[in-house]
Order: sequence, then structure tokens, then C-alpha cells
Amino acid sequence: MFETLGKGFRNAQMALKGQTRLTADNLQPALREVRRSLLQADVQLDVVKGFLQRVEDKLVGDVVQLRAKKGAERNLEPKDWFIKACYDELVDLLGPDNPELHVEGDPAVVMMVGLQGAGKTTTTGKLAKRLIEQGHKPLLVAADIYRPAAVDQLMVLGRRLDVPVFSIKGMDPVTLAEQGVAQAKRVGRDVVVLDTAGRLAIDNALMDELVRMKDSVRPQEVLFVADAMIGQDAVATAKEFDRRLDFTGFVLTKMDGDARGGAALSIKAVTGKPVKMLGQGEDLDRLEMFRPEGLAQRILGFGDVVGLVQDFERHADLDQVEKSAERMLEGRFTYDDFVSQMKTLRRMGSLKDLLSRMPGMGGLLDQIPAEALDDREMDRTLAIISSMTKQERRDPDVMNASRIARIAQGAGRTVTEVGELHDRFLQARQMMQQLGGMMGNPGQMAAMQQQMANMGGGMPGMGGFPGMPGLGGGGPKPSALQDRKKLSAAEKLKRKQARKNRKKGRKK
Repeated sequence: MFETLGKGFRNAQMALKGQTRLTADNLQPALREVRRSLLQADVQLDVVKGFLQRVEDKLVGDVVQLRAKKGAERNLEPKDWFIKACYDELVDLLGPDNPELHVEGDPAVVMMVGLQGAGKTTTTGKLAKRLIEQGHKPLLVAADIYRPAAVDQLMVLGRRLDVPVFSIKGMDPVTLAEQGVAQAKRVGRDVVVLDTAGRLAIDNALMDELVRMKDSVRPQEVLFVADAMIGQDAVATAKEFDRRLDFTGFVLTKMDGDARGGAALSIKAVTGKPVKMLGQGEDLDRLEMFRPEGLAQRILGFGDVVGLVQDFERHADLDQVEKSAERMLEGRFTYDDFVSQMKTLRRMGSLKDLLSRMPGMGGLLDQIPAEALDDREMDRTLAIISSMTKQERRDPDVMNASRIARIAQGAGRTVTEVGELHDRFLQARQMMQQLGGMMGNPGQMAAMQQQMANMGGGMPGMGGFPGMPGLGGGGPKPSALQDRKKLSAAEKLKRKQARKNRKKGRKK
């Protein structure tokens, strides 16, 4: 979805390039690009029309004045003001600003509803994990007695999280929900999460059961779980669930699964109910509280630094990160530290997702080869490091040719690949050590930055793109750089002439 929408907004900016004033006529090409991308992402037609009309009404005839620091005034470029207007409207479309979960009660009850296959059971487990992180003591109720293995799936999730799961075979789902709330009171659990039944399509029997359950247990939150991949059916389904249950908000699942995920964005406009959470992937920690500003920024290709930092704080051991940073700046960074960092990145999501949340990366993702964004590259790097001995991981300086050959054989990689990984590791470690010694010296810091730029930057296995895993390359090896520095001016000229001669020979 982010790729489809982001490309449309970038094309819209290009359509306004060179314009000096926004008019109804010169806005049309940009609006057409946005309309096309929204419809391709499966946003409902009426929602698209309303969005574009509000953007156009806000922009036509505007010239925006901006006072610079020195007191001079200049006009923003129309394409900048266009994106600003789109951002404001996207935030309004996706809002509100703080869609918090209300889990105050004795106990509080959260009821998960939606069609079969939308991801209710998985989301129930993810929500339980997030509640635990917030200091709550949840209890899960397996109220989906119709889908084969639904109860077993929730039991497995409960064991993984060390959370009790309440289930009585053969009991009516409404009674089961009532008994689950009573059990939570008895054992001191403060939040009950009900995993309810779904159907392949809406039917009266299902809706009547859910209405009776809601009236019986009086939940603080009724969350509609919407599959972002099901297209316009998501909107029609949400309208019916809201009509019968008056749900309090919804959760978008499988946001990473398909480019045509925009239909789910229409639910807010159609029902007026907020997006509360976003789910991506199967891992239990891949559930994030929804921030309309963050999603709007990602759609427009600006990244989401706040969300990225929040995600990092959730998944990283901050004390361990601080210790690793100290060792890195002192030149004592080890392969064990490196593996710990890579695993933290993996818990935060795919490499492509992480890059999309970095400012300025939206328009560059199209230019990065697909194989460079392959998360399996991280697996290959981890396999190489796993083939090292404890001594080699803790003291990379003991590495020699015979050890590299043994590691390559154990990891199923070539000697060249292992050697290049080790070269980049040592290169990055040396840079970090130099950086630690230059703290507080602006001149040396500037020289260090230039050196990193010349060498391609990056950590081992993280390639030529600074600080990110799996992008291949990695710039010249230290030995190659040293050889180049030793050449005299005459030798450099001689090599240049030899390259010209070879080029002439190929043409002949």
C-alpha cells in the first residue's frame, strides 16, 4: 500500500514542478496522479472524491509566504504546499490523534470481532503481549467454538505468553464469555480479551450471538479486526458490524501483505470510528498503536521517525545497547554485539519496512535492487557468524586464513564472502574507534565523515548503505584502499593510460 500511494504522491509533485501558482487547471494533473494511486490501493471512490475535493478547495489560488531567518520573504514551491495540504487531509482522514485503548475496569473487557480469516486470534495474542508490557494481567477467552483448531491456536499463544486461556468445551459462546469474566475476577486478572467467532460472510446468527455477548459482558472496547487485503468488502463489512455492534475502533491487519490495502483506510471515513492499532506479520510483537501522523508521513514518503524510535525502545534492551555503544567507540565491538543488533532489527520488522520509515527513503526504495532488500541476506550473515567459535566471536582479531576457510565451509558460503564480511567488520570497528577518539573535535569529525563517505559506510553485512543490513557491497576493502594510497602520481597516470588503451582495444 505504501509503495502504491507513495509513488502516486511523488508523481503528483513532479506534475507541479515549475509551477509558480496553484490554479484549478495546473492542479488537475497532480490530482489525477493522486486519484489513480488511491484507487489502485483500493480506497473507496466516494472517499477519494471527498479527499481530492478538500485538497483542491484548500489550494486553488494560494501563494504561501514564509519568512526566512534573515527576515526575507519567499514563496514556498506549489508542490510543497500541495504535499502539505495532502498531509493535513490524510491526518484528518485517518485520525483521531490519540486513539487509546480503554482498559479500566474490574476487570476491563475487550471484545475482538470480525470475519473469519481477518486475524482475530493472532491479534488477540498480540494485544495480550502489549497489555503485559503495559503492566496489565490479561486473561484470554476462547469464545470461537466453531472454527476448527481456533481454541488450540489461542492455547498455544497463551503458553508462549504465559497468559491463562479460559475455555470450556461445548459451552455456548455467550455463557463462555460471562464465565470468563467471572474467572478473571476470581484469579485477579485485570483485562479480559474475548476472541469471538467469525464467518466467511456476515450472517444473522453470527451477529445475533455477538450482540448478545456484548449486552451480557458490557465490554469497554469492541474492536473490529479488518483484513487490509480484502478490498472493498472491508468497507461493507465494517458498516454492518458497526450498525449492529457500534464498535469502538478497528485494527488493520496484514498491512505488510499487499499493495492494495487502501480499502481499510476507507473504514474511518465510512464509520467515523478510529483506527486503534496496526498489525504486520505473525510475530506477537508486530502490533503497534496507530498514529495518523506516522501513517500519513509514510504514505507521502517522509518516513516515521517517532514510530521507529518507539518501536526500537520496545524491542531493544536499552542497557545492552548503551554498553554495546561504549564498546564500539572504544574499539572493543565484537561479533556477539553485532548479532545482538541484527536480532533487534529483525524484531522491528523487515528491512524494507524499516527503510520506508526513515526520512527521505520513500523515493529511493524503488532504486534499490530487490535482492538488496532480501531479509535472507541477514540469515546468511548470521549463518557465517554462527559458524565461528566463541573465541572468534568475542575476539575478531584472532581470525586468519585457515579460520576463514573453516567458517566458510561450516556456513556453506565461499571463502571470499566470509573474508569480505570480516574485512567490513574490522573496517567499521576501526571507524567507530576513531569516532570515539574524535568526540568534541569538529575538525576531526568532519574528516571522519568524509572518510566514511569515500569508503561507502556501513557495518559488515550491511553493505554500502550506511548502517543497514543486507544491502551487499560495502565499499572497497581496507587493503585496496591502502594500495591506492601508496601509488605515486606517475603510477596513477600510467594506470589511467593503460585503462584507455584497453578501452580502445575493445572498440577495435
